[in-house]
Amino acid sequence: MLTDRFNRQFTYLRLSLLPVCNFKCSYCLPNGNPKEALHRSHLTLDEIRRLVIAFSGLGIKKIRFTGGEPTLRPDLIKIVETISLNNPDTILALTTNGFKLTELTDPLKKAGLGCLNVSVDSLIPDKFEQITGQNLLRHVLKGIEKARMVGFSTIKINTVVLKGINDGEVGSLIEWAENNQFELRFIELMETGDRVDYFKQHHTDLDFIKNYLTERGYFPVARAVHGGPADIWQSPKTKSRFGLIRPYRKDFCDSCNRLRVTSEGALQLCLFGSGTLSLRKYLQRDGEEKYIQEAVLSALGAKTKTHFLHEGNYGITRNLATIGG
Repeated sequence: MLTDRFNRQFTYLRLSLLPVCNFKCSYCLPNGNPKEALHRSHLTLDEIRRLVIAFSGLGIKKIRFTGGEPTLRPDLIKIVETISLNNPDTILALTTNGFKLTELTDPLKKAGLGCLNVSVDSLIPDKFEQITGQNLLRHVLKGIEKARMVGFSTIKINTVVLKGINDGEVGSLIEWAENNQFELRFIELMETGDRVDYFKQHHTDLDFIKNYLTERGYFPVARAVHGGPADIWQSPKTKSRFGLIRPYRKDFCDSCNRLRVTSEGALQLCLFGSGTLSLRKYLQRDGEEKYIQEAVLSALGAKTKTHFLHEGNYGITRNLATIGG
């Protein structure tokens, strides 16, 4: 097992497939993709296969494919299929803006993907466009419905809560999730290097949502063994569950179980860490898994107990598209 000096066990890998996106979300890439991101050399299918073999040997049980926007990779289906065939007991998940869901849900399901997270930051078309830069709310919702029809085991909705923009929609979002039996994650806005002023203007903690859920009869429950960082709330009256991702909470990092690898093959121990370790030189030939494993185990000794977001230190994270949040 991957264990750090604080006795945290790591079973969950977030793997970025590329650092670019076709949306222009106000909290991430309002001006579109940085030029340098467009010219990076992303991991090939074979490099990804070798990387996953190494991490699986270290006890990774869940892999989430992220971006940027991972569905922009033309070989996405082949990546999922390859990893699924070689790692049948590993949970495979994907986080997406939903742009290509209508065409990809069926092949993704057949390739072995089990879990989907889809970003929906507003149910009001004009506000959705204001946040994402795209007038595509109906298209995204159609893709979510298609995913449900093809039978994904888990479909989660991600909503970044923005003060003065969509924080007034929390009630309607909860009712929508209840009516559709979705699991919805409310995500606290995080400060990044490119959006410092935006953060100061639109950040709000999520205590008001916790209180709202309590009033509706929801109560906190234990998260899944290989689950993400959300505090989970459920109620005996509904099949929906709600998650609160609150990175500024004092003990947020105590239950960390995730490692990250960039689209160029660099290990990043924390989303808001200060550096990375390139693993790519070990990914050029089959049979070198032990070198990757040795590098990861050595690096894990430097993982800090917590991030320093509460001190205004966001590390090397310029925007969330660089490594998928």
